[in-house]
Amino acid sequence: MSKTSPPRARAPKGAGSRRETATAGRRMMRALLGAAATLVVVGMVALLGAAWVYNGPGPAAKGGDKTTVVLRKGASLPEIASSLERGGVIRSASIFMTAAKVTGAARTLKAGEYEFNSRASMAQVLDAVRRGRIVRHWITIPEGLTSDMVMDILNKSAVLTGSAATPPEGAILPETYEVQRGEDRAAVLQRMMDDRDAVLNALWADRASSLPFSTKEEAVILASIVEKETGLAEERPRVAAVFVNRLRTGMRLGSDPTIIYGISRGRPLGRGIFLSELRRLTPYNTYLIDGLPPTPIANPGRAALAAVMNPPKSEDLYFVADGTGGHVFARTLEEHNANVAKWRQIERERAGKAPAKPAAAPLAGG
Repeated sequence: MSKTSPPRARAPKGAGSRRETATAGRRMMRALLGAAATLVVVGMVALLGAAWVYNGPGPAAKGGDKTTVVLRKGASLPEIASSLERGGVIRSASIFMTAAKVTGAARTLKAGEYEFNSRASMAQVLDAVRRGRIVRHWITIPEGLTSDMVMDILNKSAVLTGSAATPPEGAILPETYEVQRGEDRAAVLQRMMDDRDAVLNALWADRASSLPFSTKEEAVILASIVEKETGLAEERPRVAAVFVNRLRTGMRLGSDPTIIYGISRGRPLGRGIFLSELRRLTPYNTYLIDGLPPTPIANPGRAALAAVMNPPKSEDLYFVADGTGGHVFARTLEEHNANVAKWRQIERERAGKAPAKPAAAPLAGG
């Protein structure tokens, strides 16, 4: 009797293909998981790298310990980032733009001139530009300068750009002004003129009654004379009172600075006034003309403007130098002549000359 093998069980139809599909699926899943893990690792590395670039030390300054970059007004975020990268302040413009967008700083970045410490982090750079920590520049216009002298200061500034015409005499307000690198000279000058107008209008609205002048322009003319007559702030009101009293009584102002303006447009002579110049008729020689000269002789400051708008009550009509940098005042010509004699004596002693008979004092003695 022969032995026969039992019949083999047949696999269900399609089972082999399912096993192959499952194996392929697992391989694909493992591949996808591996790729995802790789991407996560790469992403983490990139994120850590970006974080290091953002928070870590930035580039070293190319010269010295600081780097200066000027960000143009109206510049877009890409332009700002590119300017900082080209200037050697940050390593990556793209990371800077991303950080600016993520932090919300992109909408608040401010133009201007910036000075960054060597190796400043991108975080520090972004914070500085966000807060507008610009380099501050100042231009000081001293009281009593002529408009030509003011333009000398503006034109010599290496911070400003462009050109501007010389303004009328007395049209600007002497102050210290903050300016930005690249700012136009004409724009800075306009600010100075606008400030003068604002101060003048406010003082004019609160002026004393019965002043011997009727326009703001005349007030500026008189204030410019007061400004040039004394460098002491505490004397301005009293000097203003003298000139106001002279105008009220019809006396000529007799101011030496007006003679100088008629000779040199206010530039220092570097010497005393010659007798021939004292006797020379110009529109500004207040020893020879009545009333005010045709224009201011300088740019008066706030204090001089305020002094002529509200002068103190006084009967003084004269003043002369006292030898200490100030002046001595007098109500009468007799008192004034005595004061002038004392001043002449001081002048002779300083010059080492022997006493001489005092010369007659000028009428106004300003």
